[in-house]
Amino acid sequence: MKLNEMFADGFVYLDGGFGTMLQKSGTDPGRWPELLNFSHPEIVSGIQRQYIEAGSDVIFTCTFSCNRYKLEGSGYQPAEVIREAVKNAREAAAGTNVRIAQDIGPIGKLMEPNGDMTFDEAYDMFREQILAGEEGTDLIVIETMTDLYEMRTALLAAKENSERPVLCTMTFEETHRTFTGTCIPSMALTLEGLGADAIGINCSLGPAEFPPLIEELSKWTTLPIIVKPNAGLPDPATGEYSISAEEFGEIMTSMIPYGARFIGGCCGTEPSFIRSLREHFRDKVYQKQSPDIPMAVCTPETVVVVDQPRIIGERINPTGKKKLKAAIAAGDLDYVLDMAVKEVAEGAEILDVNAGVPGIDEKKVIVDIIKKLQGTVVQPLQIDSGNPEVMDSALRMYCGRAIVNSVNGEEKSLQGVLPAVKKYGANVIGLTLDEDGIPKTVEKRIEIAERIAQRANQLGIPNNRLIIDCLTLTVSAEQENASNTLEAIRRVKRDMGLKTTLGVSNISFGLPGRPIINQNFLQMALTCGLDLPIINPGAPGMVEAIDVYKLIMGIDKDAKDFVPKYQDVVVQPGTAVQTKQKEEAALTGLEYYIRNGLETQTRETVREEMKTRAPLDIVNEDLIPILDRTGKEFEKGKIYIPQLILSAGTAQAAFEEIKNKLQESSSGGISKGKIVIATVKGDIHDIGKNIVRVILDNYGYQIIDLGKDVDPELVVNTVKKENVQLVGLSALMTTTLKNMEETIGLLHQYAPECRIMTGGAVLTADYAKAIGSDFYVRDAMASAACAKDVLG
Repeated sequence: MKLNEMFADGFVYLDGGFGTMLQKSGTDPGRWPELLNFSHPEIVSGIQRQYIEAGSDVIFTCTFSCNRYKLEGSGYQPAEVIREAVKNAREAAAGTNVRIAQDIGPIGKLMEPNGDMTFDEAYDMFREQILAGEEGTDLIVIETMTDLYEMRTALLAAKENSERPVLCTMTFEETHRTFTGTCIPSMALTLEGLGADAIGINCSLGPAEFPPLIEELSKWTTLPIIVKPNAGLPDPATGEYSISAEEFGEIMTSMIPYGARFIGGCCGTEPSFIRSLREHFRDKVYQKQSPDIPMAVCTPETVVVVDQPRIIGERINPTGKKKLKAAIAAGDLDYVLDMAVKEVAEGAEILDVNAGVPGIDEKKVIVDIIKKLQGTVVQPLQIDSGNPEVMDSALRMYCGRAIVNSVNGEEKSLQGVLPAVKKYGANVIGLTLDEDGIPKTVEKRIEIAERIAQRANQLGIPNNRLIIDCLTLTVSAEQENASNTLEAIRRVKRDMGLKTTLGVSNISFGLPGRPIINQNFLQMALTCGLDLPIINPGAPGMVEAIDVYKLIMGIDKDAKDFVPKYQDVVVQPGTAVQTKQKEEAALTGLEYYIRNGLETQTRETVREEMKTRAPLDIVNEDLIPILDRTGKEFEKGKIYIPQLILSAGTAQAAFEEIKNKLQESSSGGISKGKIVIATVKGDIHDIGKNIVRVILDNYGYQIIDLGKDVDPELVVNTVKKENVQLVGLSALMTTTLKNMEETIGLLHQYAPECRIMTGGAVLTADYAKAIGSDFYVRDAMASAACAKDVLG
C-alpha cells in the first residue's frame, strides 16, 4: 500500500520517546533495551498503548538497535528480537486503525571511507532487519541517522527488499549539518531521488530549534515532511527535559507553513506530548509544499546548484592521457586523487570520473576511485562510462546526487541507462546522437534531445535532472558544425528549457593555438546558454572566461567574486592566471599530502626527510603543527569529520615510518604517553570514541581503547596497571551518565593523580564539572588539546 493510500489527508501523528517512558516505568533497560520484548513484553506493549490512547496514528516497534553489531554478545539474533517486537506492537494496536512502523536506527559503526564498515556489510545488516519485520508491520522508519552514506544504504535495502513505504529522518545540529557534515539539501536530493516516501528530521534539538531546519528542508523536497524533535534539552543531573508538553504542541505549530505532516516526539517526550500535538493541530490545515527545486548535484557536504555556469573538470578521464591510463592500470589511485585535488584548486566544481582503460576490471576500479575521491574532495562527481553495468555499480556506491555521462538516442542506450538513473536519483546527460551518429543539422539534434527527454519523463525522471550535450567535433574537420552546435544549445535552452553541457576542447583538436580556440569557443557557447562546460580548469584562459561572463551578465552581483579574486593579479598572456585564492589554497609538501589523503607520497616524503633530519623533529616541527592546523579548520567548519579522519589516517602513515626508523636505531618509540579511553558501562555507542582514538593516536599518544559498555572497575584497574595519567570517558545516553559519574568517583578514589576528560551527546560542560571531570570534550579535536595539557 502506498503512503498516500495509508493515511487520509491532513496531519499524521507519530509516537514519542520510548527510552523516556522506560525510565519512568522504573525498568532498567540495560545494555539492550530491545530484549525487554522478551523479558517484559507487557511494559513494551503498555508504552505503545499509552501512545495510541494519546492519539498516535503510528507506533514504532521497539527495535531501534536490532542489528548484528549492537546485539553482539546478547545471545539473540536480530530477526528473533524483531519478530517478538512486532508481536508486542500488534498486541498494543489490536482493535485500532493504528499503523505499525518497523523502527531501524544506525548500526553504530562508521562506514567507508570514514570507518571500516563496507557498503555490503551495512546493506546485509539492514536487509536482515527489513526481511525480519516484513510480516506484521505497515511501514519502515529509518531514523536518527547522521551519516548520509549509511542512510542511503538502509534506504536501498528497504526499497529492494520490501514494498512497505519508507520514512527517513536524520539528526541535525543547529549548524544545519549532521555530526558527519551532511547538509539538509544533500539529504533531501539524495533520499527523494532514491525513492523515500517521506523525509525529515528527528532528535538532537528541541522544537524551538527546528523551524529554520524544516524551512530549509521544505525548499528542497516535494515529499511529506517528518518533524520529531526532542523535548528541548536534557538536564543530565535529573534527566528532565526543558520543554513541557503544552509548550511542545504550541511550538510545533510554527512548522505547519513549511509542510510538516508527520509529527511526533523523540527523546524526552511522552504520551502527554502527543496529546498536546493533537490539541494544538486540531483546527490547523496541512500545507503541502510544491517547491521549484533547481537542478543540483551533491555530495553529503556540498551542493552545486546549476543556476549559473558551473565547471566540470575533465582531467580524470584517461582518453588521450598516457600517465593517467598507466596509473589507473597500475592501481595508483593516489595519482588520480592528486589530479582531482588540483582540479578543485583550479576551479572545478564537479569532477568527471572515467575508468575506461583496456585490460582492467572497470567496474571495480571506478568504484574504488569513487570511494577514494569521496573520502577526500567534497565536490560532486560526474560518472562517465559507456557500460551500463559499470555505471550502475558506480551509482550504487556514490553518496549524493551524481551526473551520469551519458545516454543517447539509440534504443539500446535508452533502455540500458535510464532505469538506473531513475533508481538512484541521478542527473543524466543526453547526447544528441543516435544510430546514425552525430547529426549535421540543428533540427535533428533537437529531435534526438526531445526523444531522450520524452523517454526520461515517462520513467519519472523530471526535466530538472536532464542535461543535453549538443556535441561538437573539431572545427578542422567539420567547420560548419561548430555553428550548428551553438545554435542547438540556444534552441535547447529556449525551446526545451533544459540545461546544457559541452566538452569544449573537442573544438580544437588537430589545430595550432588550441587555448585561443577553446577560450573563444567557450565564450561563444556561454552566450548561447551553456550551463556545464566540461573543461580543464588549469588550461590558460578557461576559468577566466567564465568569471568574466558571470561579471558581464550580472550573475556576479557588484563584482563581489571577481574583484577579490583578480585585484592583485598580473595577467601574463597565454598562461593560466594564478589568483590570490589559488595561491592561498596551494598547500605544499607533506601538508599537501596529509591533508589530501596521499599516503604513498606521505611515506616517501617522510623517508626522504629522515635522511637529513631527526625523526622526532619531523614529529614536533611538521606533523603536530599540520594536525593542529587541520583541527582549526574543522573547528571553523571549513572541513568535516570525513576530511578530519582522512588527514589523521594519512598522518598515521607518517608516524609509522618514523616509528620504524626509531626501532631500527634502538632509540625507542615516539609515544608521548598513555591514554585510556572507554564508553561507559551500559552504553554501546562508540562512534565518537573511535574518532577520538584516531585523532589522539596520530598525535603520537599510546591509546588503550577498552571499547564500549566498560565496567568502572576495568577502567580503574587498567589505569593503575599501566600507570596512566589521562582517561577519556564517553556516554551518549542520559541513562548511562550515572555510570560515568561512578567511574569518575572510583578514579578519584583509587587513582587520584589521573586526569579525566569526558564527552558525549548528552553531556554539558557544567554537568561534566559537577561529576568531577577535569575536562569537557566538545569534539574529537578538543581531546587533543586536553592531552597536550596533561601529557605535553
